[in-house]
Amino acid sequence: MVETTRLSSLSEQLVAIGFERLAQGSPRVLSSARFAQRNGLIFQAPEAWQSVDELPWDQLAARSGELLANGPLLLAPTWERRTESDGRCAVGSDSFYAEVMISCRPPSPDAAMAVLLPASAWVSDRPWAAEMRTKVAEHWDTLLVLYGAGMLTQMHVSMESAVVFLRPRAQTRPVLKVFQVPCPRLDDAAVVKDFERLLARQGGRGEYGYVLREPPGPDQGLYFDRFDPHILQRREDLAGFGAVNALGDLFTFHRAPFSDAVLKRGKQLTSSKDPGGVRMVRPRDICRDGTIAPPSEETLWATIPEDQQLAAGDLVIRRLIAPFIVPPHGFFTAEVGEDDLPAAASDQVVVLRPIKPLSRPQARLITLFLRTPLALTLSGPRLATTTMEALSALPVPQPDEALTKALDEMTAAKQQFKRWEQEAESVIESVFLEKTAARARARVIDSGRALRLRVEAASLLDDLGHSVRTRFPYPVAYRWRETEARISAGDAQAAYAAILDTAEQLLCYVAQLVLALTHAQNITLGAVTAIRDKLAGGRSGPGFGDWANVLNEAATSRQLNNLPEAHPLNDIRTLLAHADAEKARQALSERRNDQAHLRRVDPIELPHAIDVAFADLTRLVERARFLADLPLIEVTDVRWDTFARTACVEYRELAGDHPVVPTRTMTSPSNDLEKGSLYLRDTDGALHLLRPFLIGRDCPTCRTWSTFHADRVPKGAVVFKSLEHGHTLEDASPDTRHLLGQIGLV
Repeated sequence: MVETTRLSSLSEQLVAIGFERLAQGSPRVLSSARFAQRNGLIFQAPEAWQSVDELPWDQLAARSGELLANGPLLLAPTWERRTESDGRCAVGSDSFYAEVMISCRPPSPDAAMAVLLPASAWVSDRPWAAEMRTKVAEHWDTLLVLYGAGMLTQMHVSMESAVVFLRPRAQTRPVLKVFQVPCPRLDDAAVVKDFERLLARQGGRGEYGYVLREPPGPDQGLYFDRFDPHILQRREDLAGFGAVNALGDLFTFHRAPFSDAVLKRGKQLTSSKDPGGVRMVRPRDICRDGTIAPPSEETLWATIPEDQQLAAGDLVIRRLIAPFIVPPHGFFTAEVGEDDLPAAASDQVVVLRPIKPLSRPQARLITLFLRTPLALTLSGPRLATTTMEALSALPVPQPDEALTKALDEMTAAKQQFKRWEQEAESVIESVFLEKTAARARARVIDSGRALRLRVEAASLLDDLGHSVRTRFPYPVAYRWRETEARISAGDAQAAYAAILDTAEQLLCYVAQLVLALTHAQNITLGAVTAIRDKLAGGRSGPGFGDWANVLNEAATSRQLNNLPEAHPLNDIRTLLAHADAEKARQALSERRNDQAHLRRVDPIELPHAIDVAFADLTRLVERARFLADLPLIEVTDVRWDTFARTACVEYRELAGDHPVVPTRTMTSPSNDLEKGSLYLRDTDGALHLLRPFLIGRDCPTCRTWSTFHADRVPKGAVVFKSLEHGHTLEDASPDTRHLLGQIGLV
């Protein structure tokens, strides 16, 4: 019985559109007498197209030249391969279609042909495929490659095909368009529309395809993800974690020969009760969550030489993966721990052993990355099994110092929570273990008290007010505490004023950070001119609008786009970059202006105004949470060790709503730190000088240590104003005025 295969309805529609746009006509179809590796299976042309009698494979190239002289052609060469003497199919260059493709010649400069091939012919990097594409490229330019799984009926749904549109070789290479039919498909009409838009494009990317202005050489496999602009961008973005290494630079790769059959044949199988038995880790044992499943009744045990067993720190990966269809996960990967040993890997598991010992954050980040869909995408064409070559070349991110610290802290927190959970479980289970109910009751109450206090303290961290009062820099935390106190006291006028004051001082503090950090980068913002003019005026210094201008300019300044990823300005710039924060800032600014110009809120409407204004302030503070990771530091003493090339630094971390904090000690590689000056410490631990934009002094009015910024520069003196309470400090030193001139404020 003769069976036929044909293009699916969607594939037929897309190919027809391709011919209409690229060849201005419907094609004739030329196919082989036996299309696929199955007796009697032939390719059937769409009804609307003229079909030429099927020919033996070795006549297709010559016949295609004759037909191309009269119009466009769809060529469907046989996908069969020569067989070896034992009946097995040969691979690679022994495919008949490779010889057909190499032999095809365009009869005229305007000939147009599309070829239906297995996708592997165009995506594989293997020598036979690269050679075929190279010889084809001597005579043809590739205009379009259309990929899709399930494009042909009577073929397995996972079988990926490619329809390649070719034109005779021209002096100027045309742009190359690549399209992949999504699988599974949700909306055929949307796929068709996106395909039509792609054919009209001369650059860029659509939903399911993209245009390559500079097509790769034919020696490179053109699998869809390899040159996808979205994937290339995400690959480059990996460097944002710190660094990127090929997996093969960090690990050696092993695949043990221990299949079930080999173990059985070698009489190596044993049981868990055997002291010499080793647990075999098979693909099903590597779980999606990155763990190795505990032994079960189906677990195999065997006697394996010690040098072929797994070691703590090894990574194990399932070798078998689902081809063609992108799963919602990446490689099934797990890190081997001490609790998993002794163990060995089966032949369907790839073992990665670190070349050098990895830190816990390194190993953790690599394992997490390998489990993402991006890792599977970057590993190369979708094949049924993971290859050593693909894994070796796979780029993986390496954490920088800040991310390493964060991962360490998260791991420590996870372990601490687990200990607390175990402690709580132990207390609960001990209820009926005491000799008397009274003793059991007392034990639960006493032992549970510390646990309850820990939970209460942890819960407070989700409260924004608590975070601001305890972790934000002192000037902001002090103002926030003042606002909360005024609101709770019920004095509406004082509460409303405190909200507006806090909003202004929050922007002022962050603006001072921007001015100090941009000055250190030799960048001058345009907003500095307005601030300089107001300082020189001598009557009223810069205010709410000036600080907002600084932050808005920083958010959009191109000069700041190329800063290192960990530079604190990258976080600071986001404060007003969000529409909700900018809207809240504008509303608070208008309220501040109304208040200053005696357009005060009516007492009856004041409670509602307080609610709305405090909500806007809260929105701003939420966007300023990065301040908790950028501590304000006052250096109290510095002792430089010339031989060690480090400085012992005593400092006060001014976090929270009170200036009385303990003195701490750290080491620094810098020998230019200033005793008595304020610094910003970033997430990498680097210190950034804030003087003279912000200075710390005892206030002459309230005798409290306070932070000050330049407010006015009348003749003969510089007047600084406190961020905490608005008191002023006058400095008549010529050096101070000269210093402000050096930074552009005078």
